[in-house]
Amino acid sequence: MEKYLNYIDGEWCEPSTGKFAPVVNPANGKTLGEVAQSAEPDLDRAVQAAKSAQSVWRLVPAPERANYLYKVGELLKQRKEQIARTLTSEMGKVIDEARGEVQEAIDMAFYMAGEGRRQFGDTVPSELQNKFAMSIRVPVGIAGLITPWNFPIAIASWKSLPALVTGNAVIWKPATETPATACAFVKIYEEAGLPKGLVNLVHGSGSVIGEAMVEHPGIGLISFTGSNEVGRKINERAGGLLKRTSLEMGGKNAVIVMDDADLDLAVDGILWGAFGTSGQRCTATSRVIVHKKIKDALEEKLIRRTAELKIGDGLDETVAVGPVINTEALNRIHQYVETGKKEGARLLTGGRILPGKGYYYAPTVFTDVSPEMVIAQEEIFGPVVSIIPVASLEEAIVVNNSVTFGLSSGIFTKDVNKAFQAMRDLDTGIVYINAGTTGAEIHLPFGGTKGTGNGHRDSGPAALDVYTEWKAVYVDFSGKLQRAQIDNN
Repeated sequence: MEKYLNYIDGEWCEPSTGKFAPVVNPANGKTLGEVAQSAEPDLDRAVQAAKSAQSVWRLVPAPERANYLYKVGELLKQRKEQIARTLTSEMGKVIDEARGEVQEAIDMAFYMAGEGRRQFGDTVPSELQNKFAMSIRVPVGIAGLITPWNFPIAIASWKSLPALVTGNAVIWKPATETPATACAFVKIYEEAGLPKGLVNLVHGSGSVIGEAMVEHPGIGLISFTGSNEVGRKINERAGGLLKRTSLEMGGKNAVIVMDDADLDLAVDGILWGAFGTSGQRCTATSRVIVHKKIKDALEEKLIRRTAELKIGDGLDETVAVGPVINTEALNRIHQYVETGKKEGARLLTGGRILPGKGYYYAPTVFTDVSPEMVIAQEEIFGPVVSIIPVASLEEAIVVNNSVTFGLSSGIFTKDVNKAFQAMRDLDTGIVYINAGTTGAEIHLPFGGTKGTGNGHRDSGPAALDVYTEWKAVYVDFSGKLQRAQIDNN
């Protein structure tokens, strides 16, 4: 039985508790191995190791730190297929998606390595003679990373790579469902030669290790991706401790399909957004806001194409939709479907748990959904999409913005004026024109408005703001005491 261990101070080690939990392949229910269930003493060891390592790492020139990230990127390229297959086995997404996710980590490694030479500050004119003024970035210290199971290496790369290149040490608590992918990533950091203690992996539950990370005085910031409920609790507690938080907490994303849209292209985007990763994406297309004039035509195409999707083990190259993560997810998704029926939404296809081994839910489409229904407001995190009819772009934008989340949105239209109106008025952090709601690239900021987050962003240069503090520096070479503001009066 494979054991997925902690990695603390450069050593793979068992948890202080001696306890492990099973790791299950969602495609067939088979046990893949056991993951460590750590406790606070394990976290304390990791913090001490990180503190010691970071005191040295912060003094390493950023371009030299970046060289390690280039090595990480090269190693990820070499291990891409191996990691992708591991990821599919424990998470369930189809193998092409898993390869794409590993590629995202590769891209992030090379991008953030480039930031080793681009951690720009500002130089500004001083109001006084013979005085120089500038701002520089400095690391926060120790970054606590809490990541989900649906993108077990991509999201970890979004967080750990910018943290490292800006001079921080990392303590990472991955999801208990996907420890093999986490271990594979950390082994690459290890092989790249990063100093011991700089990257620490502590497996365990959110209620034990996650909460301990938030409470620990040695951890300067928490970067969290997960549910809104948990993110709010983290923010409340960390705020009381004056601790920095970066939160990405899901979405209720919509595609708008106008009456001039290319319907085949729109259906392609909806299928990929709604049923890719079995709907288990924070950017999943959960709503389709469609103009009444083309609603029937869109539904006909969507139902036909949905019926053609092959469902099964993601390691089968011909499969389009894999399993959901576990039994709890199956039951939650089905409860939402039953709620939709009770609310009066009309079920076009799907709506059932599929028989056999593994955790499979049939791709599901509702229509005649009103914007205030539960299935149109709450994040389902499964292969369920709701069709909402509207009479105009203006109404579509109101419906899009009526939810508490604001991560991603898309619009299909051939009218450039409508496209620019949507770009301006859709209240989401990401907007796609003639594409679905998923497909973010690593060199632009990732995150959203309202209940999706707290204003920070993963990816792109904006990610550097999460892991650095600003320091203002004044150099007076006048040879005398000059008092700002006062001397100018």
